[in-house]
Amino acid sequence: MLVKLAWKSTLNRKASVALTLVTIAISVMLLLAVERVRQDAKSSFANTISGTDLIVGARTGDIQLLLSSVFRIGHANNAVQWQSYEYIKAQRGVAWSIPISLGDSHKGFAVLGTDDNYFKHYQYGKKQHLTFKAGRAFHNPQEVVLGATVAKQLGYKLGQKIVISHGMGNTSFHHHDDNPLVISGILAATGTPVDKTLHVPLSAIEKMHSTGHSKTSRQISRPQHTANHDDEHEHEHEHEHEHEHGSTNNSALLHNLNSTPGDLIGSTKQITAFLLGFESPLYTLQVRRNINLYKDEPLLAIMPGVTLRELWAMLDIVEKILLLITLAVVLISLLGMLTSLLATLNQRRRELAILRSVGARPWHIFTLLVSEAILITVLGCIFGVALFYALLIAAQSALQSQFGVVLSFSPLSAYELTLLSVIIGAGTLIGAIPAARAYFYSLADGMQIKT
Repeated sequence: MLVKLAWKSTLNRKASVALTLVTIAISVMLLLAVERVRQDAKSSFANTISGTDLIVGARTGDIQLLLSSVFRIGHANNAVQWQSYEYIKAQRGVAWSIPISLGDSHKGFAVLGTDDNYFKHYQYGKKQHLTFKAGRAFHNPQEVVLGATVAKQLGYKLGQKIVISHGMGNTSFHHHDDNPLVISGILAATGTPVDKTLHVPLSAIEKMHSTGHSKTSRQISRPQHTANHDDEHEHEHEHEHEHEHGSTNNSALLHNLNSTPGDLIGSTKQITAFLLGFESPLYTLQVRRNINLYKDEPLLAIMPGVTLRELWAMLDIVEKILLLITLAVVLISLLGMLTSLLATLNQRRRELAILRSVGARPWHIFTLLVSEAILITVLGCIFGVALFYALLIAAQSALQSQFGVVLSFSPLSAYELTLLSVIIGAGTLIGAIPAARAYFYSLADGMQIKT
């Protein structure tokens, strides 16, 4: 009977209750959204690379090596000699290796030089291998494989020719126009930096750089009048070449997809880093120690899982600040509910007195007002959860494409349900404040009309 009475009393105050419900629902939505983004961002961050036992690069900081080789953030100070890579990958226990060469870009997207082992052994998430949405892996130095985001944002298709630029970022002062690459494959989306990367053979990197250097030398040694004439001719040729790059040639598409495998390494002398996988975890620490003590050049070997946890620990303070801000929003909404209940309490003194006159005891009045507070809080949480899932649907694709955070559309976790329980408990305690005041109202005070 008290619950039914609380429901009808709540419906009698639609305007104030609706505003309180909206504030609680929005605060619950924000709390759950921040918590879900925090957990899924941490999971996506940790799952950027998996199945890799060691990342090896020139000696620098652990986090710097991880950011440059896996997340394409920052630059490696030095390179690794190819002879060192060949020596280390031949060590006992090494099951596979993936060379990585960075330093070029295409319209702001990183270009990664590697070999066919990248598509065979690179893993992300829960040891998931890379798969192709269209096409196949590169076969020769004239082919390139695009990440899902690169192909989607730039509108590229199989068989289209593109030009790589020297240097990282959106601005580049040298384009490898004399070595256009044909798109042979487009990877399926992974929610990792792989989606924003163009993958080319190491031999393509070596060919573009050696051609660029020799071309520059020839330009310096030419007579001035010859250089001017050749520059005009080359400028016209580049315009025609750029038009050719921007179109899809069906015959070129068939030719390249059926092309025979070629040399993917070339005469590579240096790489940025390389990944190692071992036959047994027992080899990891031993080989890591040998690499860190390598005498021919200063190298650093890191375990990506450990370094990822260290990096996330540095962001722990940001997590806590976001959580505190959201909890403050929830508290403010509950205080708004308290203000609303206290404001209407004085107007309801006649109503409460009538209830007392028909036999309601003081604890009935107390229970009634607490039940109203619980009802408002529970409804606010329900609407907040509904808004939270609506927000997940709306923001899921955008967060994955822009930030690489894959939000899980799953039932509320035990921790999230605990947060909701805490909110309902806090709403109950706040509702007890006006209920306690009503408890001590006297029947005469309620029936007396004040002027």
